[in-house]
Amino acid sequence: MSVKVASEWLNSCSGCEISIVDMGERLLDVLNLVDFVHIPVLMDHKYFGQTGDGQHLAIPEADVGIISGGIRNEDHLEVALEMRKQCKLIIALGTCATHGGIPALSNSYANPDLLARYYSTESTTPAERLPSDGIPPLLDSAYALDEKIKVDVYLPGCPPHSDQIFGALVALLEGKAPTLRGKSVCDTCPTIREGKGQLKQLRRFLQKPKFTPGEPIDRMRCLLEQGILCMGPVTRAGCGGDSVIPRCISARVPCRGCYGPVRHDGNQRLDMLNALASNGIDIQSLPESTSLLRFSGAHQLLRPQKGR
Repeated sequence: MSVKVASEWLNSCSGCEISIVDMGERLLDVLNLVDFVHIPVLMDHKYFGQTGDGQHLAIPEADVGIISGGIRNEDHLEVALEMRKQCKLIIALGTCATHGGIPALSNSYANPDLLARYYSTESTTPAERLPSDGIPPLLDSAYALDEKIKVDVYLPGCPPHSDQIFGALVALLEGKAPTLRGKSVCDTCPTIREGKGQLKQLRRFLQKPKFTPGEPIDRMRCLLEQGILCMGPVTRAGCGGDSVIPRCISARVPCRGCYGPVRHDGNQRLDMLNALASNGIDIQSLPESTSLLRFSGAHQLLRPQKGR
């Protein structure tokens, strides 16, 4: 008997859904074993019935629920709660779902400031009033899924690699618990590291790193040791999928932290500042502080203070 699967996307960009499609022919193997009973990105299933005459949001019962994106407004929360109610197991897919991701940067500002910035910029006429018809009210901040509902499986990444999504689905179909790598990007990075203490200042990534074109990645000096801010020391490995080598590093680009902290409950930003300080790097030399915040997310990091 096939496994029933329901899928939803909330406060996200659809990159995780594209990663599912990127499984390629393996997706056909999965589709032979699962029955998608609800997946708005692929099939038409109305929340309030196909004719819209329902009184309450309804999602079919499923064995596995896959949710991408965090929770930012009342609609997101309602859908997440219904998914939790109707699904035996919930998978948080992508860093927005597991940690808040880039959208959680909004937690640095109060809602009125966000709305004022969105609807009234230097080049627009001030709005008489903010639109409200048909627009779900914002919550006080952006939340990771497990701050509002119970999550059973975490698959971080922006987006998660299709290899890992496939591996997780296969494991679940076999009755096993999916496992994540417990290493950092640095642990899987093949670049040359010559030791601590040689770098005192960081620079912006406006100039290409030093490497010889045509040579393999393991002949290039560590980007962080070249003075380029790289989040590899405090970011969970996995972005390279089965090939292991980190995606960004393989393109000679520094890690931006998309898989979140190595430990699920870790503080990626604080750990990175500690890593830089322990290497003798002047924290005041950081070229752009927000680069340390992009994927750290909602988990008690960027919650707006009361009264703001």
